[in-house]
Amino acid sequence: MQMTFMLAFGLYLLGMIALSWFVSRKSQGGEDFLLGGRSLPLLLTLGTTVATMVGTGSSMGAVGFAYQNGWAGTLYGIGGAIGILLLAWWFAPVRKLRFMTMSEELSYYVGANPLIKNLIALVIFIASIGWLGAHIIGGGMYLSWLTGMDIQWAKVLIALSFAIYVVIGGYTAVVWTDSIQALILFSGFILMAVFALHQVGGWDAMLAAQPAGNLSWFAIDNIGLLPAISLSLAILVGILATPSFRQRIYSGSDVRSIRRSFTYSGVLYLMFSCIPAIIGMAAYAAVKDLDNPSFAFPHIALHFMPLGLGVLIIIAGISATLSSASSDAIAAVSVVLRDLYVLVTGKMPQAHKVVLLSRFALVLTISLALGFALTSNDIIAYITKMIAILMSGMCVCGLLGRFWPRYNWQGALATLVTGTATALYISLTPTLNSLFGNPVLPSLFGALTAGVLVSLLTPACQISREQALAILDAERQKMESPAPVLNSAAQES
Repeated sequence: MQMTFMLAFGLYLLGMIALSWFVSRKSQGGEDFLLGGRSLPLLLTLGTTVATMVGTGSSMGAVGFAYQNGWAGTLYGIGGAIGILLLAWWFAPVRKLRFMTMSEELSYYVGANPLIKNLIALVIFIASIGWLGAHIIGGGMYLSWLTGMDIQWAKVLIALSFAIYVVIGGYTAVVWTDSIQALILFSGFILMAVFALHQVGGWDAMLAAQPAGNLSWFAIDNIGLLPAISLSLAILVGILATPSFRQRIYSGSDVRSIRRSFTYSGVLYLMFSCIPAIIGMAAYAAVKDLDNPSFAFPHIALHFMPLGLGVLIIIAGISATLSSASSDAIAAVSVVLRDLYVLVTGKMPQAHKVVLLSRFALVLTISLALGFALTSNDIIAYITKMIAILMSGMCVCGLLGRFWPRYNWQGALATLVTGTATALYISLTPTLNSLFGNPVLPSLFGALTAGVLVSLLTPACQISREQALAILDAERQKMESPAPVLNSAAQES
């Protein structure tokens, strides 16, 4: 089984690399490499969005959580589905403004303030490294379990796997490989749930094996109401504030196709949310003494599935990790080239150097993420703490900026600082962290309160949104082409 898996994994990876080269061979400029030419059709946007959503957390993480907590395993999917639906209706219209990064968008809301743009760019880059780290952890644990490889070396191999095809093809490669991986992972997960139920004797037998608290609504009797809300809300916040999902908006062909693809993705993900829970509960019914609940998914694939199906399911799990990781990697690089490069050098990169610099930035970003991943093995804790600490403030910043014209750069600064400080305080206080489950609720409340109060106590922004957009467009034109298209789009906005 191990040799068969390694052969299948190698062939699968070679297929992704070949596909990356093929679909990106005609790409020419930086906008093609980082945003796919801003012309993704509905089906590709749908495929890459779904694949990015069904990542490490909703595969190994959610299955392992369900192994311990029953129907609480659905909370990850419910939070993600609500998040992508809100993103579709609240933020899809910003496609018309032709932003390149989320830091551009959030700074636009407060007069294109350079301090806010640079600060958010740093937060986004760190958050993207955090997301990448989570995917490397999950994929590494998965690979280690299946092959007996040392877990640290397994993490290195996972990082190299998605790094190769992303460096070759950029964003175009990411969306095409994501779409193929979405088909693989959906079919694999559904087949796994069906076979796992069959192996443990059916639905009633699976439920009979569970502790009573795990069978209550979302296992609230087991994990508590506040922790259940916090977990689902953490995932929702992650969707609203994750740069890779914003990049789907910036790269889509138009607002209508983006909104439709996000809506379809949300509905599919909501339907999918029960699948990891069923797999985790079936794993518990089959074997109750796993050393690490995160191994529930590969344990079922390795020991309860026919060989061919087991290999398909293993590849589906790897697909979940690689698709999300590649998306977060390219989103991080967009921030590096658009924002951090300017912060360090004082100028925009020249258009003919963007692709080469992007590839260097990809290698650096993935290397940093791997370094963080080598220090942790707890996926859900890693993700939820990282979201609360780095992304609660960005989520509130985006919502206030989008819907409250009085919001200013001082309020945005207060939002970001207070959100992070609150999350850190809760994380370092065991009693409060246990009460809430994770720091996201108090972090959101603190960020919102600080943002509103500071905005009201300081002068309103004197730069109109039209002026802010013109400032950002003028900066971006130096690394994009053709310039006339961008100018006309900015005027229409």
